[in-house]
Amino acid sequence: MADTMQFDLVSPERSLASVPVREVRLPGNDGDLTAMPGHAPTIVTLRPGMVILVGADGTTSEFAVTGGFAEINADSVSLLAERGHPRAEITQEVFNDMMSEAHRGHRSAQDRREHVGGEVVTAAVKLLGDMQALGTQIGLDPNQSTVPD
Repeated sequence: MADTMQFDLVSPERSLASVPVREVRLPGNDGDLTAMPGHAPTIVTLRPGMVILVGADGTTSEFAVTGGFAEINADSVSLLAERGHPRAEITQEVFNDMMSEAHRGHRSAQDRREHVGGEVVTAAVKLLGDMQALGTQIGLDPNQSTVPD
């Protein structure tokens, strides 16, 4: 079995990473998971959280994602993020923008509850909670963001 696997992370704006890794830690909707070489093929939906890479040399890299999908195979992980940033790029201002977007989605779901159903509102509430947890995990204050009008 190979010691590394290929990891690719893209968002609609840009390619964020394309590197060989020993492992990838993912924030799955159904719980966190680690993909390593030889992993069984699967597709995973992601919640907001940190994607942590362990490189071939043992160093780690972190990326914040707001959700997306990961396709895992024995020799690769391909991740399509709704929105993603290297950890070093996440400032309070960037995080506030991400939180504002989540608040807008929540408000929209609440306003259209009778058309979209309670499940959509529940998902929007969960997204807000996951975004707040992401901010706390990376040392930012989720309470600094303002709720958009």
